[in-house]
Amino acid sequence: MKPQRVIKKAGLAVLRSRIADPPLSRWDPQPTLRVPASDVRQAAYPAVDAHNHLGRWLRSDDSWMVDDVGALLAMMDELNLATIINLDGRWGGELEANLDRYDRPHPGRFVTYCHLDWTLLRGRRPSDALVAQLHASAAVGARGLKVWKDLGMRVRDGRGRLVLPDDPRLADVFEAAGELGLPVLIHVGDPVAFFRRPDRHNERLDELRRHPTAARRVGVNSAPGRRGPGLPRLLGALEAVVAAHPATTFVGAHVGCLAEDLGEVTRMLDAYPNLCIDVSARAAELGRQPRVARRFIERFADRVLFGTDSFPPAADGYRAYFRLLETDDDHFAYSTSVPPPQGRWAAYGLDLSADVLRRVYAGNAARLLPGVPPSATTPSATLPLTVTPPARHQGEAGDG
Repeated sequence: MKPQRVIKKAGLAVLRSRIADPPLSRWDPQPTLRVPASDVRQAAYPAVDAHNHLGRWLRSDDSWMVDDVGALLAMMDELNLATIINLDGRWGGELEANLDRYDRPHPGRFVTYCHLDWTLLRGRRPSDALVAQLHASAAVGARGLKVWKDLGMRVRDGRGRLVLPDDPRLADVFEAAGELGLPVLIHVGDPVAFFRRPDRHNERLDELRRHPTAARRVGVNSAPGRRGPGLPRLLGALEAVVAAHPATTFVGAHVGCLAEDLGEVTRMLDAYPNLCIDVSARAAELGRQPRVARRFIERFADRVLFGTDSFPPAADGYRAYFRLLETDDDHFAYSTSVPPPQGRWAAYGLDLSADVLRRVYAGNAARLLPGVPPSATTPSATLPLTVTPPARHQGEAGDG
């Protein structure tokens, strides 16, 4: 090698040594892009959070998700949030505890859904037992049924066989829900990336490293006897259930459980009038495809429900959603977490029209979901939208 090239190579090595080379988990780039930023302090119209958790079943210490209900109500008033649907009712005594804490003392502000005890599948006459439990929950005040993703991925019957949502033993349950007027909010599967190898090509690698048990292709989830169905089979089960029970209203959680493919969700919504969707926990997915997402929501403006699945409920989480839905802001963080929790990309506002916002925020919930009062759609005073001009950069190379 020529001396000049040796010297140049050594010089480049010295320069590189002075440039940070952090591990992926610590890389936190700060955008230099200067764009206006909207500060949306409350929903433009009264809103119903159709997907959240206020109970105890997701807490490892059996504590309530919300310590102070009065403070939660005050925050809801500040945000123009009329009602929260609490998906943590479970059944029996736990359902009663949720109703006593939320629905009964604060009618119209909280609406609690029940679950089903899938261990009943291990007993004799499981269909009858599950239907009886659903009737009992409805009788004491449950206003809907939450079906979580464990059905299809973890729930097993008495013989150890995995049970999917389209299992014939569950047909009577979904039929009974329709007869009782209980909407079924159903979540199947996981994000598409979770079903792919957690390698350098996986766009949710950060998230999978933080939550390795979510990876479907490695670890315990790939062990013999533990492999569950792939995402296509789970989505097929969802479609089969919705198709088989046209008199039952289904809410496909998280943008129909497939926010990465709004074309496929469009096909489902076109095919099944009894299906609607919520937008919970998918601000990142909707925000990276703003034009497609806006056309999608406008097309199905009567079947899209506002929801966050952000718990414990916090003002910043709601305001991030308000900004996504209401503004045309470019390139903003959909979360304050580092790294971002659901992919390393920015969000872009959908800038939905006033008419669409009214329906998505509360109008559809009041029409489709029992227990949500019509008053949830009554306009209230709202704070003005503040748009902050781009800040001047300080001390950047080349600015002098």
